[in-house]
Amino acid sequence: MLRITDLRLPLNHAEPALRAAVMARLGLKRDAELVAFTVFKRAYDARRKTDIQLIYTLDCELADAAQEAALLAQGDPHLRPSPDTTYRVVAQAPVDFDASGEKLRPLVVGFGPCGLFAALVLAQMGLKPIVLERGRAVRERTKDTWGLWRQSVLQPESNVQFGEGGAGTFSDGKLWSQISDPRHLTRKVLTEFVKAGAPEEILFVSKPHIGTFRLVSMIEKMRADITALGGEIRFQQRVTDVLIEDGHIRGVTLDSGEQLRADHVVMALGHSARDTFAMLQQRGVYMEAKPFSIGFRIEHPQSVIDRARFGPNAGHPILGAADYKLVHHASNGRSVYSFCLCPGGTVVAATSEPNRVVTNGMSQYSRAERNANAGIVVGINPQDYRQDGLSSGPVNPLDGVAFQRIWESRAYELGEGGYRAPGALVGDFLKRQRSAVFGEVEPSYKPGVTLTQVADPERPVLPHYVLDAIREALPAFGRQIKGFDRPDAVLTGVETRTSSPLRITRGKDHQSLNVKGLYPAGEGAGYAGGIMSAGVDGIEVAESVGRSILGLAA
Repeated sequence: MLRITDLRLPLNHAEPALRAAVMARLGLKRDAELVAFTVFKRAYDARRKTDIQLIYTLDCELADAAQEAALLAQGDPHLRPSPDTTYRVVAQAPVDFDASGEKLRPLVVGFGPCGLFAALVLAQMGLKPIVLERGRAVRERTKDTWGLWRQSVLQPESNVQFGEGGAGTFSDGKLWSQISDPRHLTRKVLTEFVKAGAPEEILFVSKPHIGTFRLVSMIEKMRADITALGGEIRFQQRVTDVLIEDGHIRGVTLDSGEQLRADHVVMALGHSARDTFAMLQQRGVYMEAKPFSIGFRIEHPQSVIDRARFGPNAGHPILGAADYKLVHHASNGRSVYSFCLCPGGTVVAATSEPNRVVTNGMSQYSRAERNANAGIVVGINPQDYRQDGLSSGPVNPLDGVAFQRIWESRAYELGEGGYRAPGALVGDFLKRQRSAVFGEVEPSYKPGVTLTQVADPERPVLPHYVLDAIREALPAFGRQIKGFDRPDAVLTGVETRTSSPLRITRGKDHQSLNVKGLYPAGEGAGYAGGIMSAGVDGIEVAESVGRSILGLAA
């Protein structure tokens, strides 16, 4: 098989044109010489809005293997052998793996994307994992989450952050990542999603996404696959303690008081398991503070973004709802950037703690809602925690959590309770004045948005250095995307859960630096950001667990 890269065709090319272009690129004269081809990836180049190009990566099979070899020998940088992207488990347990009771089953704590794929791969290796998820199953969890959005009733253990599927369930469902992936593990993630019911196009579009409603049924299907392979999923099982003996994990304690013995525990917590972070620190598990970002959600009419990005091709079915990626380096030394864009989506209430407000973005597969929303966030570092009323002295790994809580509580106060969020129009924010009424852009956040003076000198909704950097960045973004700084665009606060505020540091074997058998994993441990990277991390951690249990070298 040959792989062709960077094959370009016009946006509106006819279907036969693709085969013709493949034959032309390979210099084939007869149709029979090309047995078959498949699209591995399809992207687009929209820099010239009136002449948008589709960019293909294709795998091709020729009738003559010698002809393939001759083409490869020409040294064309856009032609190489097709890589083998098939996933193979690194080990396989004997059929009677746990029959004797001598080998304890591995535990997976958390059932978000990382825990889901860790459990799936462990099950595929025959290791029959036990999954402990503090929240509820995905359909019950969905009802609880809507209860917050519609009735302002928060369930602290079942919400956007906690429950089957993790925070990624209530997001845009983005399935792309910029991680290095020499083993094609992202292909494993996508393939499993397709088996679970995702549309096959996620295997080849450049920026695939699924959306919340489709994720629900897919997660249920993957759960069924794990249990069919001997795994066990337990919901509403919050881990309150870990059992550590002589520097090795020996099990966990649940909030019911039950103890489960285990020599291998995957901690796939997610970035909001603050009580579990505190427990692990109390037990001496090594961790360190890390940078993250905070800011607002910004909303524009999706049509404005589509026209700015695609010009006369706005609305084309192949292009879909337009996205963007923006960065500005502010004069105060801060970096401002767009985060987790949700085209045609909504801003959602994402808190997991009472009397605090947190925002996030969500889209359905169709991306058909009126507004586009994205985080506009500013990078902060552990030294910033000391500037906001926290205790002096060395930075504690949990100081980032305390920092988040300060601003989430402030947002609840300025939103005037009921989990309403504080907001402002961009034009008023730039003028440092309080907004009075919404314009054409209606905020999508539920339970609702309270217009306020987000930059009040005494009670700002975010640190002033964050507000100053965003105030400088918005006009700069407006020069890149026409209408981005329109006066009636809506800022809704606060976005504080962009990533974990700490890292539970691990070695090359994926184990904690000072507790053997404990495998910090995914976003909460500081090793992923988003569904894809979390899924890949879960796979790699599961492989390390499997090698350890079965006594294999890495």
